[in-house]
Amino acid sequence: MINNDVLRSVRYMLDFSDGHIAETVLLADPNVVLDKAEVQAFLRKEDEPGFVPFSDRLLGLFLDGLVIHYRGRQESATPRPPEKRVNNNVVLKKLRVAFELKDVDMHEIFQAAGHPVTKPELSALFRQPGHKNFRLCGDQLLRYFLRGLTLRVRGG
Repeated sequence: MINNDVLRSVRYMLDFSDGHIAETVLLADPNVVLDKAEVQAFLRKEDEPGFVPFSDRLLGLFLDGLVIHYRGRQESATPRPPEKRVNNNVVLKKLRVAFELKDVDMHEIFQAAGHPVTKPELSALFRQPGHKNFRLCGDQLLRYFLRGLTLRVRGG
């Protein structure tokens, strides 16, 4: 899925303002300061003038910021470097951590979106890439997850 689409989905889900998005990135890395114009450029559609691609690094920082926002900063843990490459599996994992979702919650979210997944299908998404049962999360599956999570968070 395009990083900008993920940002737009999460922004809608959480009803974040442009400033809140910038603050969330700042939580993960105090050296990355986004202004309102940059955030608005990230939120534009691909075919709109002024569209700027949201980089993997920024998406990783935004998702890490969500984890810190919802779960707090773990002072005892050493900070992890941000991902250089963010794929759908990473987005799924970080949202799962941020919202403290268990397997049961994940199944309910996919069910609410109209796309139930089995236990093996779900566990395959969270395995290490080298594992024989690892499965890439496709764009449509991530869209179902984001739709179901939005229903859960917004109560719709």
